[in-house]
Amino acid sequence: MDKRKDNQLHSTIMIFMDGVGIGKEDYDNNPFFKFGFKTFSENFGSIPHLKNQKLSCENGYLFPVDAIMGVPDIPLSGTGQTSIFCGVNASKILGKHFGPYPYSTLVPIIEEKNIFKEFKQRRKKVNFVNAYPKVFFDYINSGRRRLSVTSLSCLLTGIRLNKIKDLHQGRALSAEIDNHRLVERMNYKLPVIEPETAANRLLRIGSQNHFTLFEIFHTDHLGHGRNIDWLKYTTGVLDRFLFHLTRKLNQNMTLIVCSDHGNFEDLSIKMHTLNPAIGMVFGKYSSELSQKIKTLADIKPAIMEMYD
Repeated sequence: MDKRKDNQLHSTIMIFMDGVGIGKEDYDNNPFFKFGFKTFSENFGSIPHLKNQKLSCENGYLFPVDAIMGVPDIPLSGTGQTSIFCGVNASKILGKHFGPYPYSTLVPIIEEKNIFKEFKQRRKKVNFVNAYPKVFFDYINSGRRRLSVTSLSCLLTGIRLNKIKDLHQGRALSAEIDNHRLVERMNYKLPVIEPETAANRLLRIGSQNHFTLFEIFHTDHLGHGRNIDWLKYTTGVLDRFLFHLTRKLNQNMTLIVCSDHGNFEDLSIKMHTLNPAIGMVFGKYSSELSQKIKTLADIKPAIMEMYD
């Protein structure tokens, strides 16, 4: 990668979408075809599917990412997310796919190799932008630690986890992007914001850090549950959010969108799929990243190389 120095902070924003793969061209069971997705159609001129997995535009690339990584069977979140955020083939280390939470023997690897720790060791500024409700902190304080790789990485590395007050003050985002579920299902007194407003907030926060992570897990939940009303709503919010981000990146920003396995892209089944996980990169270094990322385990090393 071109390492010419400039005085402006190079900011990487990474959006992790749980359970999103590249599926069939299926207008009944693939939400991207069923509801439309302008992040794909307007940026790349096409919606990706198994017979058209690689797309590109002036400022970005879309490509498949191997989630199986030489270990037969259906990929799962614990090993997949460890592979992404630690740069290892966690499924090969265990000899199997495991999830939804990381297997106990992976915890030392997460503590030692997670991407937040490596950025901190390089004296870079990092931010995990998700905000959690009170029930999450009650769970942690009870001593239980069945956590996703992202939140576990933060706890093991001393990265602050945002609370609802951070949403009120514009310092964080909710996992559903617009706060809708926090308001409707958990009765929090929050505004339901436009997806574009959330995108602008992420861009502002991201511009202040070398690495900013945002995690969206409702895609995997909806892939399992297949609630058609929430599917349509969530797909629309996600599309507006991502599309705005792709159009508003500044010249010194990199946007990486990735997932750990397939699920959301095939509503005909309630389980994960064998489809490749989706990968997208936009902005600075996007061409190089699209060539380097072939498997889940390639994502972290490719990101860190931008800062070598």
